[in-house]
Amino acid sequence: MTKQKSTSTGRRRGRPPGSGSTRNTILEAARRQFATEGFTTTTIRSIATDADVDASQVMQFFGSKDALFAAVMSIPPMVLALFDTAFEGPDECLGERVVRAYLQAWEGTPEESEPLMVMLRGAIVNDTASKQLADFIQSRLLDGARERIADDSESALRAGLASSMLVGLITSRRIIGVPLLAEADPEAVIRLVGPAIQEILAPGTANRAS
Repeated sequence: MTKQKSTSTGRRRGRPPGSGSTRNTILEAARRQFATEGFTTTTIRSIATDADVDASQVMQFFGSKDALFAAVMSIPPMVLALFDTAFEGPDECLGERVVRAYLQAWEGTPEESEPLMVMLRGAIVNDTASKQLADFIQSRLLDGARERIADDSESALRAGLASSMLVGLITSRRIIGVPLLAEADPEAVIRLVGPAIQEILAPGTANRAS
């Protein structure tokens, strides 16, 4: 009896029992939600409901919706950091920072760029993948635009325009391979495209630093 009591009161070390299966259940629910509802509409709460867990558990495993989407799409954390830091710093250099971040993300090391290239290739041939990619990119640009443009409808339009330009740029360089654009030095591309993104996301701030 003593031996039985000792066995029953022993505690396992490491993750709580079932935590791995809970994480996988959340990932599967998130994958379904992102595929059917898109990135913008999907919420942590809706994913938790679909997975039959508390929203706090989703946050415990992943920390944010962005990080959960990255886990679903196998996007490395350093790529998320690139997108986040693009909006940090003076507005006068915003356009260049955004273009540089997106080029670095899609044209960086294979570890960083390949998951994004898989998303981009899938978006070309699959409507669901296209919606996921467009929502994800636009939402990140929209957050930055809202900080600089009071009108929500205009900030949404500007974020959409910027996202279409950036996706078109990456597609032309990495998928279609338009010769002159694909062979262009990234810094030259940043210098030429940066001012356009600047005027879209932070109107009236171009050349203020000069």
